[in-house]
Amino acid sequence: MPVDKNDILLVDDTLGNLRLLSTLLGEQGYKTRKVTNGALALKAVKHAPPRLILLDVMMPGLSGYEVCQQLKADPATAEIPVIFISALDDVFDKVQAFAVGGVDYITKPFQVEEVLARIDHQLVIRNLQRELQEKNNSLQAAVEQFDRLLLNILPKSIADHLRQQDFSVIKDHPIAESFKQATILFADIVGFTEVSAQMPALEIVDLLNRIFSCFDQLAEHHGLEKIKTIGDAYMVAAGIPIPSADHADAIARMALDMQQAIQTFQRDSAHPFQLRIGINTGPVVAGVIGIKKFSYDLWGDTVNVASRMESQGVPGKIQVTETTYQLLKGHYQFEERGVVQVKGKGEMMTYFLTRNF
Repeated sequence: MPVDKNDILLVDDTLGNLRLLSTLLGEQGYKTRKVTNGALALKAVKHAPPRLILLDVMMPGLSGYEVCQQLKADPATAEIPVIFISALDDVFDKVQAFAVGGVDYITKPFQVEEVLARIDHQLVIRNLQRELQEKNNSLQAAVEQFDRLLLNILPKSIADHLRQQDFSVIKDHPIAESFKQATILFADIVGFTEVSAQMPALEIVDLLNRIFSCFDQLAEHHGLEKIKTIGDAYMVAAGIPIPSADHADAIARMALDMQQAIQTFQRDSAHPFQLRIGINTGPVVAGVIGIKKFSYDLWGDTVNVASRMESQGVPGKIQVTETTYQLLKGHYQFEERGVVQVKGKGEMMTYFLTRNF
């Protein structure tokens, strides 16, 4: 691997050693800076961290050991390789040099070939470490991006569960939970099909994106779980995947806020859009199935009835079932719609949620 010949800081109180090392390294293509004591070395490193330091041990003021200790104590300079170069050749001196963070130790008088070989070796290691760190950073960024995408698709508790295992296990072991009580909301944009038939495709997508992004913000504000969008229909739930006692109340507040929000989006210059909203409460099954393009979804009679409340509702109204009404009465105002023939269920008593107290 080619060596990155960035600058090397030479620290020695003997000017002859500095000139000799600077000349030898310069002939090999290295850039060098020279200082004659430890205090100047610390100042030079702070000003512009070098790629490597050749550091004498015995100097006036701070010793090479003390300089190295200070460098290693600072996270900004701790990774700079320090090679000690000294006339001290006792084993204790060498042990102390490694103890304070040195990566190598060269004894004076030195051989030119030895100095160059050891510098090249340490710079190769340094370059490999930097490349590895860059790859680790890229990998970490990719993992974080994957996590963000996963959380945009699935509830956090489900995403956390999937992170701990191979996604392929869903094929044989689908993720599913039963909930005794949850409240489901379906909303449909009234007349959107007719309006979209007269709009370019990009304008349709842009409009839906702005509307549903607004609803997404409301769902997050109320602590709800967006389930999916189908065309111009929006589905959101409360009480799943984490059960909550106020699931019906949270959905009611969401529905009222949605009705206000949709008025800011215009069908034309004189007519804002309207929503047809349906709500129902009851037991549901929630989970993730399939092995491709999987998503978190809900099943059960409660979901079907909530859908019917929307499809057989009234533009601009929030239609709720008797079950949801019983949970909310006393906290919200309602209009009794009366008995409605609901497809697949027969006659059902329904109400229009109008406002909270």
